[in-house]
Amino acid sequence: MPPVVVFVGAPGAGKSTIAAEVAKRLGLTHLDTDTLVEQHSGLTVSDIFVAEGEAAFRKRERAAVEQALGTVETVLSLGGGAILDAETRNDLASQRVAWLQVSLTDAATRAGLNQARPLLLGNVRATLAKLLDERTPLYAAVADQQFDTSTHTAHEVVEEVLAWLHSEPHSGSERLVTSEDSQAAS
Repeated sequence: MPPVVVFVGAPGAGKSTIAAEVAKRLGLTHLDTDTLVEQHSGLTVSDIFVAEGEAAFRKRERAAVEQALGTVETVLSLGGGAILDAETRNDLASQRVAWLQVSLTDAATRAGLNQARPLLLGNVRATLAKLLDERTPLYAAVADQQFDTSTHTAHEVVEEVLAWLHSEPHSGSERLVTSEDSQAAS
């Protein structure tokens, strides 16, 4: 079984935070492609951008996505730009994908001062606006379900995601069964 759910969305949408909590609640491991890139390279994402450039980072990111999509029973969060890669978008067609939507204002507030986000250095709001314009159609194309992180707390979004995962089988798979479900059935 591939990842239970893959989270996509813009910087500041809450992908890592929400994915980690969903994984915890399901008793699964959370994988984050930015973290995988950093573990494999021994460099931070920012350092890769500075030393090697965006193209080198995207190549490393693609390898991390491939690895993570082959990992059994995890919850996966992708870096905000991972969907720029056509192969990644193609791979996501067979996955259950949750798009965490965020307003420009909230994204700028949450991600704006984070120096670990090299694409957001400089005029954060203008850069985010451009990223959202370019990436929104791609997020929409790969997503099975959308969750608004601007008008809901992280806890509320986690609850919405869990309800969705439990209610909708994916690709003919059985309904997601957690340890809580197993205990309730006995």
